Amino acid sequence: MQEETAYELLQKGRELLGEDNPAQAAIVLERALERVPDKGSILEVLGRAYYRSGRYGEAAGRFEEAVEVDPTNDYAHYCLGLCYLKLKRKTEAGERFKIAWFLKPGEMYREKAARFGVSEAGPTG
Repeated sequence: MQEETAYELLQKGRELLGEDNPAQAAIVLERALERVPDKGSILEVLGRAYYRSGRYGEAAGRFEEAVEVDPTNDYAHYCLGLCYLKLKRKTEAGERFKIAWFLKPGEMYREKAARFGVSEAGPTG
């Protein structure tokens, strides 16, 4: 039997996450990460699986790695901010929400960014 590729495992992990099975998704995504350790998309989805499993510290670690791999990943910055809120690291959370907003101003980040001092006018306002 042929071993699954990192891409196949990533897709399977996304599917499990979509079926609201984050613990099982994390197991599959960890296998994908073993195959491709510095892949931002795997790190991000694994972070989401950990977060949805209530494993906030581990989720933060994966999102930190994801933004290290791709500093322009607005969603990973946002998710890292959510993790930091759960971990009661509010100042760091605010910084991540601001970064997400600056990278991609839009409705998704508006409330969190505004809560931490970014004006409604957006990054340039």
